[in-house]
Amino acid sequence: MKTHLRTTTYILLIIGIFMLTDDVLAHDRILVIKDKKVIDFNQILQNVKDKQIILVGESHDNPEHHKYQLQVIKALYEANMPVAIGLEMFKAESQGALDNWVSGRLSQQEFLSSYYTNWNIPWPLYKDIFLFARDNKIPMIGLNVPEEITRKVVKKGFSALTDEEVKELPPGISCDVDATYMEFIKGVYSAHHPGKEFISFCEAQMVWDSAMALHTLKFLEKNPGYTVVILAGMVHSWKRAIPERIKRLNGQYNVSVILPETPDRVERNKITADDADFLILK
Repeated sequence: MKTHLRTTTYILLIIGIFMLTDDVLAHDRILVIKDKKVIDFNQILQNVKDKQIILVGESHDNPEHHKYQLQVIKALYEANMPVAIGLEMFKAESQGALDNWVSGRLSQQEFLSSYYTNWNIPWPLYKDIFLFARDNKIPMIGLNVPEEITRKVVKKGFSALTDEEVKELPPGISCDVDATYMEFIKGVYSAHHPGKEFISFCEAQMVWDSAMALHTLKFLEKNPGYTVVILAGMVHSWKRAIPERIKRLNGQYNVSVILPETPDRVERNKITADDADFLILK
């Protein structure tokens, strides 16, 4: 994958006014990466229905990617599967705002204040997903950590965090990734953080991945029987990122990764089953 997963924002869904309808999306093709079989979007459910965690990657500012994410959520919901939505876009400490939104205790205008405190991508890009969750009482889970924590790790490394800062993170986070992920992180590091300490930068990436993995697992431990659809940037969604951290923390859960094909980032002739399970073809 290397640089093919680089997002347009920082190292890590929707509407810039995208005109496709859900009916059109239902005819998009999905590549099953392991056996190179191409299926219809409508067939995705039978391929992921036994998974407790499904990551649907995104480029944050790409409206098409968010249409696909919503389509997956709708497919699970309409199949009467208990579904929850995990969000890179919200910090775990903002869970109360998400709960109040889903329950209907907050109006859209009231909720927007919390939304923009957590995320700087325009609300219209995510609006349909949030409205669908509220209208159907689908739990939404804040997965991320405060920015000050990752900034501190980038500058000084994981060991610089206080006990209070570490309490919502797995202990002993380090830059322990495979060779492919290491090369990818080096590419991002050299492009965005020249002159900074690489190991600290790598540890900050692991903080993101590990925190989102941990908060996903905490929800499932309290809510067995649910399927969590994680919405996150593609660099967090591929198998070497959040899914690998989930596996290390608790290997009992079945995880599936769906990535949209993105020219020069995620390409069908370069992606392997070590990167993702399904590729939404352009």
